[in-house]
Amino acid sequence: MTMQWIHHYQLFLFDFDGLLVNTEHLHYQAYLRMCAQRGFTLNWSFQRYSDAAHHQPTALRDQIYAEFPALQAQEPNWSVLYEDKKRAFLALLQEGAAQLMPGVHSLLLALQQADIRRCVVTHSPLAVIQTIREQNPILDTIPYWITREDYTHPKPHPECYQLAIKRYAREDDRIIGFEDSPRGLNALLQTPAKAVLICPPDSPYLNQTLVSHLCYYPTFTAIQSTP
Repeated sequence: MTMQWIHHYQLFLFDFDGLLVNTEHLHYQAYLRMCAQRGFTLNWSFQRYSDAAHHQPTALRDQIYAEFPALQAQEPNWSVLYEDKKRAFLALLQEGAAQLMPGVHSLLLALQQADIRRCVVTHSPLAVIQTIREQNPILDTIPYWITREDYTHPKPHPECYQLAIKRYAREDDRIIGFEDSPRGLNALLQTPAKAVLICPPDSPYLNQTLVSHLCYYPTFTAIQSTP
């Protein structure tokens, strides 16, 4: 994996779930468990889940409630269900470590050796991040973390990335950010950072006008020269 390109930038910004760590299937399974615990069988494929999860912030809530009106009648407060989902996700994490995505270990090691500033900007809460970091020690080489507790408006609002840039960028820095979903990409595009999409080549996102003009790689391993 050629790493000379990293020296073109002074600050790296990373999403987390599905970009650095393969947690998306665990989130999917957690929603299935949350529904099952309430007596409802969510027969969604992973792709169906992904289509809802990575666009509008309220899409999962709206579509699950639309699928199960009785669930909404049983518990109209989505935050209660979301807490159930978070507990299910943490249980899944304990059952098996979340794996790093391809190329992540090598990239983080190179950034550490080059002493280039880097920050994770994630929707995940701190408790989840701490568990995953314990399972993947290379993540501890990232010195800066913006978690869900640090900001008000979720992606695609740019607040979280703006906060990271305000805290960790210096004047005239070249900044690069990596995302794996349209929501995160929209957030990045509202900042001075170079936005890069990392996702599988069969992802439906690649067929959207939203990302057709953007820098894209299927994995971090595929980056061989400066994006």
